[in-house]
Amino acid sequence: MFEGLRFNHWKASEDDSGIVTLTLDRAGSSVNAISRAVLDELGQIVERLAIEKPAGVIVHSAKPAGFAVGADIKEFVEYARQGTVLENIENGQRVYEALARLPCPTVAAVHGACMGGGTELILACRQRIAADDDKTRIGLPEVMLGIHPGWGGTARLPRLIGAPDALQVMLTGKPLSARRALALGVVDRLARPDELLAEARALLRRPQPVPAARRAKAWATNLWPVRQLLAPMVLKQTAAKVRKEHYPAPFALIEVWRRGGASIQQRLKLEARSVAKLAQTPTAHNLIRIFFLQERLKNQGGGVEHGIGHVHVVGAGVMGGDIAAWTAFKGFQVTLQDREMKYVQPALDRARAFYEKKLKTPEKVAEAAGRLRADVEGKGVAEADLAIEAIFENAEAKRALYAQIEPQFQADEILASNTSSIPLDELRTGLKAPQRFLGLHFFNPVAQMPLVEVVRHDRLDPAVEKRALAFCKAIGKLPVAVKGTPGFLVNRILMPYLLEALRLYSEGVPGPVLDRTAKAFGMPMGPIELADTVGLDVCASVGKELAPFLGLELPPGIEDRLEAGKRGKKDGQGLYVWEDGKPKKPEVDPDYAPAEDLQDRLILPMVNEAVACLADGVVDDADLLDAGVIFGTGFAPFRGGPIQYVRSEGAGVVKGRLEKLAQRHGERFQPKQGWDLPALREPADPVAAAGGGEPRS
Repeated sequence: MFEGLRFNHWKASEDDSGIVTLTLDRAGSSVNAISRAVLDELGQIVERLAIEKPAGVIVHSAKPAGFAVGADIKEFVEYARQGTVLENIENGQRVYEALARLPCPTVAAVHGACMGGGTELILACRQRIAADDDKTRIGLPEVMLGIHPGWGGTARLPRLIGAPDALQVMLTGKPLSARRALALGVVDRLARPDELLAEARALLRRPQPVPAARRAKAWATNLWPVRQLLAPMVLKQTAAKVRKEHYPAPFALIEVWRRGGASIQQRLKLEARSVAKLAQTPTAHNLIRIFFLQERLKNQGGGVEHGIGHVHVVGAGVMGGDIAAWTAFKGFQVTLQDREMKYVQPALDRARAFYEKKLKTPEKVAEAAGRLRADVEGKGVAEADLAIEAIFENAEAKRALYAQIEPQFQADEILASNTSSIPLDELRTGLKAPQRFLGLHFFNPVAQMPLVEVVRHDRLDPAVEKRALAFCKAIGKLPVAVKGTPGFLVNRILMPYLLEALRLYSEGVPGPVLDRTAKAFGMPMGPIELADTVGLDVCASVGKELAPFLGLELPPGIEDRLEAGKRGKKDGQGLYVWEDGKPKKPEVDPDYAPAEDLQDRLILPMVNEAVACLADGVVDDADLLDAGVIFGTGFAPFRGGPIQYVRSEGAGVVKGRLEKLAQRHGERFQPKQGWDLPALREPADPVAAAGGGEPRS
């Protein structure tokens, strides 16, 4: 059937029964990212299939990692530069629509990751079968890149599973497990991984009937009157979570669906034009850059064997206990030490509750819990490959602990501190092997915060740093290497923001006003709520450690609250009163008018310190700084990080705003060193931010 045609990325074979199997195997890559070349070859194949009319077609992947990670984002960035996004979106739509119109049954056989353009490819097939495996993940995550599905996702998914479920899948961008995809109707059947292709052939011969109720729901929820009623409701729900001016893609997606009629050609045209428009927005530019930064952080741990199987954690408080729980969750043997069992048991209980929530089945929960063992005597120290110290923030106590445990170490065992602010040059004194000592600073809550600061010092062995980066990758965290100066990167940048917010609070600015102002800028949580969530005791402790270094003071009123036992969320009282884990924010006088420079007073201290960190070489470059601050603090992702914010606003403009604040409110706002750095004036290159690596989506 395919004589004379040569393909680089597809393999086509026909069996005796006339069934053609199309195997996607992108050349020179360990994953299938759907490039223009991949699409053009598929277009040629589909054109031939339309003429030859085989008995059926199966589409699957030869990559062990999965079906397809989505569109080639590097190519997409180039299209945006050239202004050819619309043309290339329409090309992909034509290929997928030709596949959808084949006059024979088509089945997509899915294993592993199936994302974005990969999911749109399987939606263009008549039926779908997925491997019943924990690794199977099917999703449309384009909103996380500031766009929405463009190769037919918005046109096909609502008609397949009904608008409410389809919109939820596309608006959240969260991938579906194989079983969830089956329940929603995204796939028609599941199969054991080793029987996937055999079951796909069976599905070709005997198509799975769509349940009548699902068919009726898909029809009814896409009728014109229903779309006009449902769209405003979904818009309102979306607006409660994100602002349209910050994240336009979800709102554009809803509008494309609302306007899309019965004709798929019309729906595809609306979809393509909308994506082309979104591709030009600063939000898409910044979110795509962040995507590449995330890939860069992940890849830092690649190609190196971490050599760690057993981790010993000293300190079973919230941080130590949760680091131990997470590490065991990710497959490592973990021993957890503290002075008495009464300190360890709450950490074990929290770990079990976490495993029950995440792992569902009793067998998997028991397996994870079995990897985490209490070790009051500290016998695990001598057997471990990595020991993590997570005791309270006191340099003398930490050094005393190191003197006790280091003599028990194996020859190549790594010692790491979870200190959040103490310089490592201060902690390494007295160590016999300082070259194998470094910081692994996790963030609270450990299970949710993706960043780990890998903290350097002047005696650290670079090979040990690489092992630590690889370990972070193995436990599913994003590592960024930082200089071991006070506060490292994240706390050094976050503390000026929190301290200024607390100062404003002490001046009488209502907490809800401060929180609203920060969220209007794009912060995920306001500073007053954040201070209560972190704990006023922690803020005070880190603040005291960093204030002299930063040239700041701890605002009045915090010590009084701490003496009264009001540490924040954990006590039920702090700057707010907390009930059921949520703050009860007081009503603000409707006539209250905040000062015009309130947002600048909150945000610019953080930006100023970020520039100083870049000048001090706390991180290796501006891209890594933006990545660390975004993944460590949640700094407005759509703005691209503090350095990208300076670039977009103009370094001279932001510096001038700081100088005005310094005139009005004091020397703490004076621009720090670094405002003349070339990096503040260079345009950010999303692809360069990737630091190499394969194209992914």
